[in-house]
Amino acid sequence: MNRAPRIAVWDIPTRLFHWVLVGLLAFSWWSAENGRLDWHLTSGLSILALLVFRLIWGVIGSSTARFVGFLRGPRSIAAYLRGKTPPVAGHNPLGGWSVVAMLAVLSVQVGSGLLAVDVDGIESGPLSYLVEFDQGRTAASIHDISFNVLLALIVLHVLTILFYLVVRRRNLVGPMITGRDHALDPAAAPLRRGKLWAFLLSLVVAVAAAWWVASGAPV
Repeated sequence: MNRAPRIAVWDIPTRLFHWVLVGLLAFSWWSAENGRLDWHLTSGLSILALLVFRLIWGVIGSSTARFVGFLRGPRSIAAYLRGKTPPVAGHNPLGGWSVVAMLAVLSVQVGSGLLAVDVDGIESGPLSYLVEFDQGRTAASIHDISFNVLLALIVLHVLTILFYLVVRRRNLVGPMITGRDHALDPAAAPLRRGKLWAFLLSLVVAVAAAWWVASGAPV
């Protein structure tokens, strides 16, 4: 049993982003499968707001949420894979880039959905008027393909969690719920929580961006 003391690792905004995104992705799939494209659009715009929030929070948020805090180069990744680096509380060098991959695919998924045009041109994204019909249909195809890529990343993510739980005896889900994990590296710096102004700024910009896009991105 791991008797290391538990320390704060994930702040509330990062945890909320994670779990709300999980729920919205499931709802987006359900609404698309059941032809509720009005709800699907609302869910997509909500995911857009989450993405904008996460990108800003990744720059001015808490220490473990900042991209500069967990993105590492090839040498660090290779050393981690060889077991030459101590386990860390938060994203490991490989996990950090998986976050970037997930955000990138989500951005393609949302962006293509905003530009997508359906066959009859009735149920289309709020920005579809910016592209020609054929371009909108291409965006719809990209939307479908990127969803399959996203599903593959989600499956890989789940398998990684199971690997850590079964093989390395480390629970990665619990800390994302409670915000606390075992202090695996005694020398690791404690969590530096983001400022209230940074959270409010990220939230306001994210909501404003989603509202602006929903209105057709007027200029």
